[in-house]
Amino acid sequence: MAKRDAASVATVTTPSLDAKSLPTRARGKNTYEVVLATAGELLAEVGFERLTTNLVCERAGLTPPALYRYFPNKYALISELARRLMDAQDEAVFAWMDEGGATAGSLEEAVEKNLRLQKQVIAITRSHPGGLWILRAIRAVPVLQEVRTASRNKVLDRMFTALRDAYPNVSDEHLRTAMRLSEQMTYAAVEMILEDPDLDDAMVAEEVSWMVSLYYHQLAERGSGRTLPKG
Repeated sequence: MAKRDAASVATVTTPSLDAKSLPTRARGKNTYEVVLATAGELLAEVGFERLTTNLVCERAGLTPPALYRYFPNKYALISELARRLMDAQDEAVFAWMDEGGATAGSLEEAVEKNLRLQKQVIAITRSHPGGLWILRAIRAVPVLQEVRTASRNKVLDRMFTALRDAYPNVSDEHLRTAMRLSEQMTYAAVEMILEDPDLDDAMVAEEVSWMVSLYYHQLAERGSGRTLPKG
């Protein structure tokens, strides 16, 4: 009985991230976008904890039923904002890959290409409504991490296909681990830059570009064989 009750509580307290419905008419689409734009603005102003659906309604000039027609709670609002931010970042990465960004003829070229992408992702995140607070919410709220995970997996699957032939001496498992590590590093760098306005954006972006590029440069040379002596 206790286990059943605990499971019931977990089910009740897990917020829904799905929009109740998607608008089909022009007026509904406009309301939908107004709600999201307002939520993004308020998120940047008051932060995640103080953001409420009532606050969004007051700022947008809407009644609660108009908002709840599409979003059951603030988590669903943040989830959609996060999905849009992740999609914008992903599209930048995919365009970069299509232009040959994932491969380079020299270490210096790799750094230059990585730096270009890093700056673009920073700019996208900074210009997105509530961008910094979206990243904070994803980090702090476990249920929102699903959005980030889906985005990461989509990018890494595409990246694996692009890099597989370029690293013939590296196993699939090793290459996927390397991509996961480098992706996490660049994501953390974006967060660090946005969190601390006193940081030199260009310096941080260049340093992380060197770190990632050097890592892949050495990965191609050492492959998946053991390179450290057994302790």
